[in-house]
Amino acid sequence: TAVDQSEMKLFSVVVYYVTPGGKAVSQKSSVDVSSFGFFQRSSVQEFMVFTSQVLIERTSCGERKTVKEQDYRCHVYVRSDNLGATLIADQEYPQRVAFTFLNKVLDQYATDYPKHSVNWANPAGSQSWPVLDQWLKKYQNPREADAMMRLQSELDETKIILYDTIDAVLQRGEKLDDIVKKSDDLSLASKAFYKEARKANSCCTIL
Repeated sequence: TAVDQSEMKLFSVVVYYVTPGGKAVSQKSSVDVSSFGFFQRSSVQEFMVFTSQVLIERTSCGERKTVKEQDYRCHVYVRSDNLGATLIADQEYPQRVAFTFLNKVLDQYATDYPKHSVNWANPAGSQSWPVLDQWLKKYQNPREADAMMRLQSELDETKIILYDTIDAVLQRGEKLDDIVKKSDDLSLASKAFYKEARKANSCCTIL
């Protein structure tokens, strides 16, 4: 049965620079949480950015990975120049389109904010990048990526590592609960929301 592309959804895209020490520094982001309940949106947005950072900091240069979490997928890519990006989508969104989109975002970011003129390790976070919001909206429909995909044949031969859960990406001895608890990027309300969702075994409802 063909999937109705109108039902596919992109939730967030975040561009990062990964420092030599492995710390992900957020450059630009765009998030669409309109499909979530009004009172959930703040926590959902925080967790999207938090999850993106957790995963990209555990991705090697040149590596592409897709992490499954129930009905959601987080696609992660870090280039050889340590510039990386994450895309959170639903499970129906085609993986190849997702990585083609990430390639496009990173190429454009490096063009608009080249490393020789912008300190990626300490970016000016207040600068807006309207193209990211435009693309997140445009590529909700994967058909919009068709022309772009025809120019990206190299992805056919690229290995994409697939993980079944966020926990599977974590290093030995790491636990997502502990990372959440120690995080300075999550509000107390979001941590409490995560705890309740975890109890109900529905963690990804807040992703």
